[in-house]
Amino acid sequence: MQTSHTTASAAATTSLARRIVAASWKPVLFAVLMWLSAAAGEIPIPGTPVPITLQTFVVMLAGLMLPWRQAGAAVATYLAAGAVGLPVFAGGTSTLALVGPSAGFLFGFLPGVVVIALLRGKSDTSSFAAAARTAGRYLLAALVGGVVVVYAFGFVIQSALTGAPLAAVALASMGFVVGDAIKAVVASLAAAGLSKLGR
Repeated sequence: MQTSHTTASAAATTSLARRIVAASWKPVLFAVLMWLSAAAGEIPIPGTPVPITLQTFVVMLAGLMLPWRQAGAAVATYLAAGAVGLPVFAGGTSTLALVGPSAGFLFGFLPGVVVIALLRGKSDTSSFAAAARTAGRYLLAALVGGVVVVYAFGFVIQSALTGAPLAAVALASMGFVVGDAIKAVVASLAAAGLSKLGR
């Protein structure tokens, strides 16, 4: 009796460990991709202290490809890594970026990725028309979560930290909006295509 109980406990522990690994490897992968997208380089925009990186693209992909809890966990892991001092943010920065001009955009990634994941709906690639509708939903989700939500946080917090008027911050950031709209198109097409491959 003791042996069968011990075997059942060991099986339950193994099963739990497998579920934890299965649920956590994708968020960790996307957190690493966010770091790599920041480490790959940045493009400065005149008039604003916030550089262009591929981070919003990775946020969009995470929201389009993961359930909302895993997508949120990926961004939370990335932010936590920077908060404890790892140089994962643009320019190899860490903790200070969370109180600098980019802070609002970084914090906006978390609600943004959750909104994307909740808005994207189910993938349907059974026909060309269904795949086009899926890509359209994905694009809308990426624009709302990855641009509107992230920028709302970014503008408000940057204005509060720098003392610049909100309108001036928004105007200076328009160069980002165009780039992120293009990223949203690419991310939605890529995620729709990858969901078709996964069928």
